[in-house]
Amino acid sequence: MRHNVKKTLSLAALGFLLLAVNISAQEVSTGQATANVLAVLVVTAPQDLDFGDILQGVVNTVGPNDDAQSGIFQIAGEGTGNREVSMNLQLPEYLWNGGAGVQDRLPIAFASTDATIDTTAGSPATPGLGALANQDPNNLPDTGIGGAANVVRIYLGGTVHPSVDQRAGAYAADIILTAAYTGD
Repeated sequence: MRHNVKKTLSLAALGFLLLAVNISAQEVSTGQATANVLAVLVVTAPQDLDFGDILQGVVNTVGPNDDAQSGIFQIAGEGTGNREVSMNLQLPEYLWNGGAGVQDRLPIAFASTDATIDTTAGSPATPGLGALANQDPNNLPDTGIGGAANVVRIYLGGTVHPSVDQRAGAYAADIILTAAYTGD
């Protein structure tokens, strides 16, 4: 029985020795997981779509290439250029006159070519090279933020249709731009 105890102890010692040899032969390396969360997009409307003074019964159109009157919307992002954003314009069907005790509406329409998308921070009359002209403001394509300033600008035109007895006064309506990173 003594022989079996010695044999068992010898085998156990040999096992610990082999285990110690195997452990000391291993190497370890440490890496990291990293991420950079970008700031939210900044969406602004530096210039309103402005039809100016209009006459009763006379249709008035402002093109997207009018420096003084076309609407300008800007999306500014962060990080490397060409981060893609989706853009959606909520366009009104009417401008409203909410004078004292009266309310009147002025129809407004947007053609399928009433928007230009510029990634170079140009101007409506002179958008940068590669601008997307004649875009449908009701269905804007996803676009990469571009240029040194990491911006996308949308130049917007439209048409108002006053009736022959359109009530005199100031009319207005909100145009809302929503933008989000697509992940591309």
